[in-house]
Amino acid sequence: MTKMPDPLSYIGCCGAYCRTCRPFSEGVCKGCKLGYDNGTRVIDKARCRMKICCYKERNFETCADCPDFDSCPIIAGFFSKTGYKYKKYRQSLEFIRKNGYSGFIKSSETWKGPYGKLD
Repeated sequence: MTKMPDPLSYIGCCGAYCRTCRPFSEGVCKGCKLGYDNGTRVIDKARCRMKICCYKERNFETCADCPDFDSCPIIAGFFSKTGYKYKKYRQSLEFIRKNGYSGFIKSSETWKGPYGKLD
């Protein structure tokens, strides 16, 4: 029997939630972090600056864990992009910082995509 990955591994460094994301569930996307912990993917090949800084270099689950969250130029650059999803990813990270990962995972149970309403 295949062991399910830890629910935290479905949360991208930026706040996207792969477990409820349609491209991930349809097999089009590999997910943000899945496979790096067991060697099926190589983190050194990652192109995402947030993932490299957060997950590879600093060993955080997400940028929500970073003490430099409010002053990080990588995070600021990502969240300064236009588009609804960037606002929602920021909300996810801020929710995690305030309510923890278990609160985030519970709140996301009904989502239909990589972001949704946070209670």
